[in-house]
Amino acid sequence: MDVNQSLALLAGLSPAQFMRRHWQKKPLLVRQALPGFQPLLSRAALFKLAASEQVESRLIVQQAKGWRMKQGPLAPRSLPPLSQKAWTLLVQGVDLHDAGAHELLQQFRFVPDARLDDLMVSFATPGGGVGPHFDSYDVFLLQASGRRRWKIGRQKDLSLQEGVPLKILQNFEPEQEFVLEAGDMLYLPPRYAHDGIAEAAASGEGKTADCMTYSIGFRSPGRGELAAELLQRLAEFNEDGDGAEAPAGRASKAPDMYRDPGQEATATPAALPADLAAFASQAVQDALKDPLALACVLGEYMTEPKPSVWFDEAADEWDADAAKAGRAAVRLDARTRMMYDADHVFINGESYRAKGADAKLMRRLADGRGLAPHELRKAGASALALLGDWHDAGWLRQEPPAKS
Repeated sequence: MDVNQSLALLAGLSPAQFMRRHWQKKPLLVRQALPGFQPLLSRAALFKLAASEQVESRLIVQQAKGWRMKQGPLAPRSLPPLSQKAWTLLVQGVDLHDAGAHELLQQFRFVPDARLDDLMVSFATPGGGVGPHFDSYDVFLLQASGRRRWKIGRQKDLSLQEGVPLKILQNFEPEQEFVLEAGDMLYLPPRYAHDGIAEAAASGEGKTADCMTYSIGFRSPGRGELAAELLQRLAEFNEDGDGAEAPAGRASKAPDMYRDPGQEATATPAALPADLAAFASQAVQDALKDPLALACVLGEYMTEPKPSVWFDEAADEWDADAAKAGRAAVRLDARTRMMYDADHVFINGESYRAKGADAKLMRRLADGRGLAPHELRKAGASALALLGDWHDAGWLRQEPPAKS
């Protein structure tokens, strides 16, 4: 992607300009970000996804007596009738299950993959919404069909209503109001309060248009969450190193255990020993000393698939000869998360040291989500073997050359 090329998607701004002016700073309203846009899934297809155990979905109903929320899977017959107002169906991770949704998400890869999360689809009957709230992450709200009225504001009072199953602001004070039609999009930075209400709208055929909003959400790990996860992984990383088998002829390294041969008898047995506290402090510091280890566990964490994601083994065998001869291409599965740094390649929670020409090839695969036949034929033997393993695990697929 040319980050300096202006895009209708960003109201004529280039990705570079958008990131400087708006990203995590201020909202951006884009009229006809995607002119003539049509929903990627029909209502029936969306309802079918919501019924799957592999998909995270929620039903939210606003009633006179308050809010009601039900977690999926949600069978179509369990949903309220379309004639009933003020209910919303939310379906997460649609990009993992629909090729069109996955392709749409690729248009937002001017933001690092480590931050890009998923595409959520919201279907709502007139009056439907999830209440005034704020998100801890950036979001692009693309109106796929129908009409939705958005009220937004820089909320100072973040207190929430009590006794409701949603995080709804108690004293929402909107500053701006927009009505989004199909193809319009609104970007909001983190913690920018917003409330979207579906409105009745007619389609081009004179029928009532479904209100569908696509939310392109971003991942924003908290400092505490990240620290806890990385420290746990570093501990496991070091344990694996301590317990690893040594080369022939060398003694294996014993685990570094706490020892206290100088401990004296104590009359205060419940008091934590100062030496143990010092040992614990040193253990944490030692775990953080190796920059490669820290980078390794960070990459593994950021590419770890979500718990609901699993892969099917390849239906066809890996054809190494076709890859070497330039008669095949490879394409990452939509569910695969692949990233890299200067020393590693990360894919679906695993890390590999990478250098030289093969490292450049793997980075090209991660950035482009695929390799053309002329690129694949340059892969070394070890890289081809690795690609074959990933193919067999269902992480990527082998394809014939594209027709010219």
